[in-house]
Amino acid sequence: MEITDGRKLSPSARAAVRRKAVHAVINGKMTQTKAAEIFGVTRTSVCLWVKAYKFEGEEALCGRAKGRPVGGSLTKEREASIRKSVLGKNPGQLRLPGLLWTRDLVGDLIARRFKIRLSRWTIGRMLKQWGLTPQKPAKRALEQNPAQVRYWLEHKYPEVKRRAAVAKGKIWWVDETGLRSTHQTGTTWGEKGITPLVRMSGKRFGCNAITAITNQGSLSFMVFEGRFNVPVFLDFLERLVKQQAEQKVFLIVDRHSVHKSARVEKWLASRKEQIELFFLPAYSPELNPDELVNQDVKRNLFRTGKARTKPELVKKLRGFLRSKQRRPHAVKNYFKGKYVSYAQAA
Repeated sequence: MEITDGRKLSPSARAAVRRKAVHAVINGKMTQTKAAEIFGVTRTSVCLWVKAYKFEGEEALCGRAKGRPVGGSLTKEREASIRKSVLGKNPGQLRLPGLLWTRDLVGDLIARRFKIRLSRWTIGRMLKQWGLTPQKPAKRALEQNPAQVRYWLEHKYPEVKRRAAVAKGKIWWVDETGLRSTHQTGTTWGEKGITPLVRMSGKRFGCNAITAITNQGSLSFMVFEGRFNVPVFLDFLERLVKQQAEQKVFLIVDRHSVHKSARVEKWLASRKEQIELFFLPAYSPELNPDELVNQDVKRNLFRTGKARTKPELVKKLRGFLRSKQRRPHAVKNYFKGKYVSYAQAA
């Protein structure tokens, strides 16, 4: 396919190509890939045109005026309005094509709201003056309920803390993780244009672990093979209760189906004086400090080399977690994360 150089076409010709390609796709006459081939453009261009058309209609296909910016400059009040929108919403919420802010999309927002067209370089300087920088965004599930998160932070967790203090018990945060022989993280130096190679076993194997931590630096874990199920979870709970025989266990977990099973509820009901279970808000893993233990394991376990066999993988995982057990200050550091600092020890 020969790609057409749009710069050689007149503005009206470019707009005509956009309209024909978009309407062919919208009307179901051809796919985006086929439209790109027929009209001599890239598939990415067709995809962006279609998205823009869905958000803005025919006006989005007319193209942007070239030359010096027109319409004047932004006042301080208008700058504050744009900054508030960029920080408070994503482009899709403002009917712009995309989920992440770029200089071009900020420019589109300015043009739509104030009829002022600024160059992307001017917008870049303006964003920098506002104290903004390009950053990798944190992920949040669409299903997460902000009201439930607020209730957990402001009411539910403080109540758990109060009850634990009255009972002179200990709050444990629990999560599960899995490791595979093919797992690879991190970067390495190499010659530009030549991808470095990492030698690892071609065999596929793995193991899993349950970990539990407290903000006082305690860590408990159990490494196991196979699926995480009710018997595995109950085995871990038995060990934890036995280990903490002199203190009541206040256990905080996510809403995994195993944690909420009838067998677990029945087991807990028979041990109310020893252990209680509390659930984090749905779709909110960032609120669990034990998630940082999982990230630490996956990021650093293989720094000294890959495991060649399953027994070797199990041994490396146990050794890594035991090293953390011997360093309470390292466990306490997991509670310093941005979203879990609310759970730090007083």
